[in-house]
Amino acid sequence: MNKKLKICHIITRMIVGGAQENTLLSALGQIELGHDVTLLTGPSPGPEGELLKKKGSGSLRTVVFPELVREISPLEDFRAFRRIRFFLAAESFDLVHTHSSKAGIIGRAAAAGAKTPAIVHTVHGQAFHKYEKWWKNFIYARAEKWAAARSDKIFAVCQAMIDQCVSAGVAPESKYKVVYSGMELDNYLNSKPDESLRARLGIPQDAPIVVAVARLFPLKGYEYFVPAAAMIAAKIPKTHFLVVGDGILTDKVKSEAKRLNLNFVFAGLVPPDEIWRYCSIANLLMHLSLREGLARALVQAMASAKPVISFDLDGSPEIVIPGKTGFLARPESSEDAAAAAIEILGDRDLARRLGEQGRELVKERFDWRKMCKILETEYFKCLEKRQNPQTSPS
Repeated sequence: MNKKLKICHIITRMIVGGAQENTLLSALGQIELGHDVTLLTGPSPGPEGELLKKKGSGSLRTVVFPELVREISPLEDFRAFRRIRFFLAAESFDLVHTHSSKAGIIGRAAAAGAKTPAIVHTVHGQAFHKYEKWWKNFIYARAEKWAAARSDKIFAVCQAMIDQCVSAGVAPESKYKVVYSGMELDNYLNSKPDESLRARLGIPQDAPIVVAVARLFPLKGYEYFVPAAAMIAAKIPKTHFLVVGDGILTDKVKSEAKRLNLNFVFAGLVPPDEIWRYCSIANLLMHLSLREGLARALVQAMASAKPVISFDLDGSPEIVIPGKTGFLARPESSEDAAAAAIEILGDRDLARRLGEQGRELVKERFDWRKMCKILETEYFKCLEKRQNPQTSPS
């Protein structure tokens, strides 16, 4: 356990997003624990923003391979596999930790080809899901099964991800372990409403705020958020809807909000270490994504003592406990989400109680340094098991 490990994290791109923040904090935490860590990633262009430019990477060695792209591209994928395999073999890492589906498949294949002593993977969200084409789901599930056979351990950000993988026949449950996605929560836990931000955004002091922190992309739920906003505004006209994020749907959402004459405020891309300010002025957070592992926005809002509303799917029910930390809505039901928001906005005692209980639930479970210690322990278990295959450390 005192050995200094040489670790390589592999992820397709380092945009501003939950999987990327998890990967960066894992790597930085492992450097803090004394390990030699490299981050291997593809290029990160796009409207989401580049995480390493906004947050920085400290002393983390970062290697960018242009061949590692998000889209399926057989030629580029094969080139990425060959280049990553050569890199891993030349560097002689003790352990490779892959993240996201695309990098997870290519990275684990390359690590196996390079005979890396231990290979692990984190499931941040599923590539296969009910909103994807059936034939793509078939391919994704088979590819994940193939890669799982080359993995010593697979981590998941919530139990729901494990249940889905086991149900799809990817791997037996014994190969998985829940490791909640660690976050830097101090600013959220200690936050007070930033009224100067409210003023800068042009939101009146007496206006309730419903915040959404999510990229403006398909499956992020804005087609349900806007109708829910209209229902809320019909009951509580002063309500303002604060959108933190950007993406290809920005113009469409702006146009629809304007058509419905709703009080929408678009903050655009916000540096990760500034999001707590936007949570601090909100009355509640509404996250209506259709495909998540366990949304970081939910945890961040709860750490800020804000009630949360989410669809009842994936990892949300593991922290959004109806009547205790927030409310769950039926998937795709704007009506349910709006009704929950109206109830919270109309009852200050309920809002306070939900917020306080949410903060207590997340403040220990999602500490990023705790995540790094759990990962370190699991890394050593994997290496020990490879060296002593007759033992089976739990």
